[in-house]
Amino acid sequence: AMCENIDWNVGRVLAELDRLQLAENTIVVYFNDNGPNSARWNGGMKGRKGSTDEGGVRSPLVIRWPAGIRAGQLIEPIAGAIDLLPTLTDLAGIPRLPGPQLDGRSLRPLLTEQQPDWPDRVIVSHWNRKVSARNQRFRLDNTGVLFDMQHDPGQSRDVTADFPAVATELTAAVENYRRDVLADYPNQERPFTLTHPDSRITQMPARDAVTTGGIQRSNKFPNCSYFTNWTSLDEQISWEVEVLQGGEYEVELHYACAAADVGATIELAFGDGAVTARIDHPVESPLIGAAEDRTLRSESYVRNFGRMTLGTMTLKPGTGQLTLRATEIPGAQVMDFRMLMFRRRD
Repeated sequence: AMCENIDWNVGRVLAELDRLQLAENTIVVYFNDNGPNSARWNGGMKGRKGSTDEGGVRSPLVIRWPAGIRAGQLIEPIAGAIDLLPTLTDLAGIPRLPGPQLDGRSLRPLLTEQQPDWPDRVIVSHWNRKVSARNQRFRLDNTGVLFDMQHDPGQSRDVTADFPAVATELTAAVENYRRDVLADYPNQERPFTLTHPDSRITQMPARDAVTTGGIQRSNKFPNCSYFTNWTSLDEQISWEVEVLQGGEYEVELHYACAAADVGATIELAFGDGAVTARIDHPVESPLIGAAEDRTLRSESYVRNFGRMTLGTMTLKPGTGQLTLRATEIPGAQVMDFRMLMFRRRD
């Protein structure tokens, strides 16, 4: 179903480019996230999402530009997402703004030249303090073990003793990365952006919130999750946020509420501003797919949540805590909470 959905939506984009007669000179890049998030098929590669082994960092990339790139090419040299910015600005003839030196390089020679002069390179992968390094043939994993990726893509045999010079080279690349990048890598938590000058809409989902008391998340994995068991006036849902664009914002609540629980009053506050609303309409929202599943899913089930407008808030630039709490709970609980949506009013 996911593949069918992606195919359909990508097809819509390409069809619209054709309709607008823009396809010939429009660069389209298609690539995907890297690695499955659980132990399942991964093309024989070691690792999964969140690892720095081949199975956690490798993904396909397809690029189309009829006016500038010959169709049907297979690019063998390794590349990474770090190359997208320099590649696209180069292909589009857009000068890059001054700033820090990029680790990526433009792939233009590989895409547009028949016999490009392209030396071997080392690409470093980093996730949560785990670092690996890959050149065209070898990968040094996070533990310092060397693998021959051309003959052993599953990373099953340590070849460090067979290629000591390569191991030394890639180890130096990892050490340089840890020294130059990770040594000053910030560890402090950052606030979520609430409103941006370039965006009319900002979402504040349950995924990013923290709660107090007995409020429960629908699943330990936060994506697509929602909050339930909100039963006390002493409990609240909050986000640490930074308002970048002050102004008037209409706030929409995405929620579910049993008929017996209708009537709760809630307050959303930030700084010296607040808005209060009463939940007057029930939203019965069963779990989608639960009745058909033979086994329970490991991640949160999704639901069709209802929407209601809380009101208009005046937000001032700055950091602080965005807080949602109940002031009246006539039923067993306030509601099941999914998300807030802020829309700037011009």
